[in-house]
Amino acid sequence: MTSSTSALPSAIDVSTFDHTPSYCEENVYYLCKKLCMIGAAETNGSDLFVVFISNEKKQIPLWHQKASARADGIILWDYHVICIQRSGEGNAPHKVWDLDSSLTFPTPLDQYVSEAIRPSFQLFPEYKRLFRVVHAPIFLRFFASDRRHMRDAVGNWISQPPTWEPIVAEDGTVHNLDEYIRVSTTDVLTDIEDDSIQSLFSQKFGLVASESQLEDLFSFIS
Repeated sequence: MTSSTSALPSAIDVSTFDHTPSYCEENVYYLCKKLCMIGAAETNGSDLFVVFISNEKKQIPLWHQKASARADGIILWDYHVICIQRSGEGNAPHKVWDLDSSLTFPTPLDQYVSEAIRPSFQLFPEYKRLFRVVHAPIFLRFFASDRRHMRDAVGNWISQPPTWEPIVAEDGTVHNLDEYIRVSTTDVLTDIEDDSIQSLFSQKFGLVASESQLEDLFSFIS
């Protein structure tokens, strides 16, 4: 039996979730687990999707980010990770859970796309964002990070790590973060159709969508 999300409170405070700056992939890993635990998502996480945002240059602009020093919150990440929760009820919006965003928490997907991603903003091609979408139940089984990407050439921390232990995958893998971050325009879906959507629920590294496909993908999933 899975829990229902229909009786949820209208807002959940962001302080409910653990957050370590610069470790968005681990923050989202534990966010998914906690959403399931507190009844804000299905108990098996089947309504949750982990989304890695990056591109071939590893330079992606996002707005309304708390780490930004600018009034509009724009920052250039090498990659970012969010959780999107599929709506299970009528016309209710899909939700974006972004612990690093200054927007409402969670944010309706259409608002997040409009205000944080801003696809209408004219960007040079090298800044166009790609989205690796992974079904949370698969991600929680297979994701692993030993945090090697956060050490400099002599082994010092670039940013202090979380207090919890590094995440090890169910199969014993200790690091595969790079495979989740790595995206290419050649990986992007050529068409959103039944076969593509079904593979999302079986592939370890999910599917890659373009900016113009992200909302359509979740409309199709629902």
